[in-house]
Amino acid sequence: MKIAMIGTGYVGLVSGVCFSDFGHEVVCVDRDAEKIARLERGEVPIYEPGLDRLLEKNAAAGRLRFTGDLAAALDGVDAVFIAVGTPTRRGDGHADLSHVMAAAEEIARAAPDGVVIVTKSTVPVGTNRKVREVVAAANPALDFDVASNPEFLREGAAIDDFMRPDRVVVGVESERAAEVMAAIYRPLYLRDFPVVTTDLESAEMIKYAANAFLATKITFINEIAALCERAGADVKEVSKGMGLDKRIGPTFLHAGPGFGGSCFPKDTRALARIGQEHGLPLQITEAVIKINDEVKRRMVEKITELCGGSVNGLTVAVLGVTFKPETDDMREAPSLTIVPALVGGGARVRVADPQGRREGEALLPGVAWCDDAYAAAEGADLLVLLTEWNEFRALDLADIAGRMATPRLADLRNVYSAEAAQAAGFAAYTAVGREGVGAD
Repeated sequence: MKIAMIGTGYVGLVSGVCFSDFGHEVVCVDRDAEKIARLERGEVPIYEPGLDRLLEKNAAAGRLRFTGDLAAALDGVDAVFIAVGTPTRRGDGHADLSHVMAAAEEIARAAPDGVVIVTKSTVPVGTNRKVREVVAAANPALDFDVASNPEFLREGAAIDDFMRPDRVVVGVESERAAEVMAAIYRPLYLRDFPVVTTDLESAEMIKYAANAFLATKITFINEIAALCERAGADVKEVSKGMGLDKRIGPTFLHAGPGFGGSCFPKDTRALARIGQEHGLPLQITEAVIKINDEVKRRMVEKITELCGGSVNGLTVAVLGVTFKPETDDMREAPSLTIVPALVGGGARVRVADPQGRREGEALLPGVAWCDDAYAAAEGADLLVLLTEWNEFRALDLADIAGRMATPRLADLRNVYSAEAAQAAGFAAYTAVGREGVGAD
């Protein structure tokens, strides 16, 4: 199959590269000439493990190309995927569909008859029908179909998610669209990965419902963690006991500083807005949004309490600022709430993150960047573990404590126990949903 992928952001680039690895001929399109030039040189503008090697392999095989010329990219294509950004619209929380509709208009002017226009971007229910209307209005003579194909990629594990998915969701209205989508995903059909073929609206809703449920699960365990701290329970033990119930499962039951990233915050807000527009407020989803913001602020209070009520004049080392490990993505990361609060409280903040500096330098002004955890800890009064990168999971705690002016640890990912911290020489320790020790 011949495929055009409009947008070389996270979703578009990963999807385009993986489709080419399926054996399809893929052209990735973007208006950003500098980004296209980098991609043509084999440079990947995002950090995603393994993506650089897969891109190089398929570009060398002639199956993967990059261009800024949409009309040329659409020549003879069987399907064109819209994978542009749908950020939260200012003022009302809805997904901003301006880039999607602009892409649809451009496609209408250059696409061949018989093309299937596939929305890969996360969009509210009803968007694919609007895409159909926009394309038909822009080019009434064009013979085309629309399809919905939401993505379910986890940053840091996106290639494996694409190649070995829990499921692929496809929304179609015509037999032709169903056949084209089946041909595109044939490698997964042959390996018996589940492919859910449904209507447009259901496909759109599956994406939002899935992300909102996972965000709810995270938020629930964070509320339980706060209660554990009051009641003297250990949230790690609680999570383990809950997760062994097959009806619940262990994933997304890890207490921490709140969820962030490109999906959960944006999608919960958009889903809440969809409910309001249909006269059916989604009270659980709205509560999740509110509580998640409160969790991030509570982390600031927890850190401050560990330091006797103030961080003014203290040196604080923060380990990890990306919203999760194995990504350079800073969107809606808890660090964007916590670090500015520390700086605003008068702390001198040092940061170490394997991939966060590229975006973090602009987003976190007033901090000093260090090469590793040990450099960040030198002379510090407090160590905050904020993102659980692998290199932060096996620190020599005794070495770290010995470098610090005042050895205090705020482990906001529950990587280390109070016993391990005390044994290493930390005088004070706090975590999430677990008993702390030695706070001033």
